[in-house]
Amino acid sequence: MRFPQPYTLKQIADILQIEFVGDANFLITGCNEIHRVTSGDIVFVDHPKYYNKALESAATTILINKAVDCPKGKALLISEDPFSDFNKLTKLFKPFAAAQATIASSAKIGINTIIQPGAFIGNNVSIGNNSLIHANVSIYDDCIIGSNVTIHANTVIGADAFYYKKRKEGFDKLLSSGNVIIEDNVDLGAACTIDRGVSAPTIIGKGSKLDNQVHIGHDTIIGRDCLIASQTGIAGCVVIGNEVTIWGQVGIKSDVTLADKTEIYAQSGLGQNTQVGKAYFGSPAIEARAKFKEMAVIKKIPSLIEKIDKL
Repeated sequence: MRFPQPYTLKQIADILQIEFVGDANFLITGCNEIHRVTSGDIVFVDHPKYYNKALESAATTILINKAVDCPKGKALLISEDPFSDFNKLTKLFKPFAAAQATIASSAKIGINTIIQPGAFIGNNVSIGNNSLIHANVSIYDDCIIGSNVTIHANTVIGADAFYYKKRKEGFDKLLSSGNVIIEDNVDLGAACTIDRGVSAPTIIGKGSKLDNQVHIGHDTIIGRDCLIASQTGIAGCVVIGNEVTIWGQVGIKSDVTLADKTEIYAQSGLGQNTQVGKAYFGSPAIEARAKFKEMAVIKKIPSLIEKIDKL
């Protein structure tokens, strides 16, 4: 999330009413979740297990719950509850704005684009030329839809990230300030759900095609010309390369990377990175050829037991 203008370290510390370490005039230009940080960003961390990851990330200001050595060229914001303070910044710089119409007046709709009755187009949405948005599609605020895009009925684009912190009183939600970007020539089937990023875009790359009932989690990036079949569920922060094929009812764990031209066979559960051009199958999924050999061996077990019993 970009701030509307740069803020100093002291200004942000004053907003949050917390202490800081570093030059009071150190500039901050935005805040992002750890997977998408860049120079100028604030990132939050509230567990020692992840301190080094945050301190060594591209973020230049770390919102942290303990005073630690500050890396050169960076700054710290010392907070009792970084999760809540990160939410405070989201509420301040990206507050929720209620809709005033079914198609917001601030939405930009391209030439020859058709919006079917019942579709909802939120604030500051942009849709390119020659696209078709079918009935009862919901496109939440700030999402960007390219040209020659088809979105079928009941698909929801831009719902909040599924991101919670467990507390004594229940689950505390991390607020979402990101959006969704659907590039040109993408087709989305009926009843798909594509969540916005926590503080950056979820991206569906040019020419990719999603079947009905596909779910894409927050901050996931899908490359060019991918095919994703029905009832696939992709968790948050997944990176999918170009020309990847994912067959039906596949589940993909968060924080994994699928290399270009990977193929995942139906009903697989993937929890690891993949290699270029290879196919995977099973749950947990492994390279398909190895899985098929394993299945062939397992198939022989009853006859082997029968032979042993006859000895």
